[in-house]
Amino acid sequence: MKKILLVISSLLFITTLASASEGLITIKSAHSVKITADRLVDMLEKKGMTLFIRINHADGAKKVAKVLRPTEVVIFGNPKAGTPVMLCSQNAAIDLPQKALIMEDKKGEVTLSYNDPQYIAKRHNIKGCDK
Repeated sequence: MKKILLVISSLLFITTLASASEGLITIKSAHSVKITADRLVDMLEKKGMTLFIRINHADGAKKVAKVLRPTEVVIFGNPKAGTPVMLCSQNAAIDLPQKALIMEDKKGEVTLSYNDPQYIAKRHNIKGCDK
């Protein structure tokens, strides 16, 4: 969990803090959705994280003749870190692997959002798994 938080926090060099709501951390990006997602994927790979899938929801919308602002989800994790968490509380598997949502809002602003690892720990009553 700490490694995931560190990787996401490292994105601050390309973004500025926007907001945080219960369980969700949102960071404002100065770049497009594609560039922000590309940089996230690059950073995750450099940190040795597993990239499970990158979903382009806007492309999916086109297949059903709909228009959706740029929206991507990157699903990533680290079985070495996630497995002990799930061994501690198997229900945590509903929130793992970690997901990042990169989207453009109605104003044209791009944000990156992800589930706060501390919120996940609290939600699943995970204690003593960080050792």
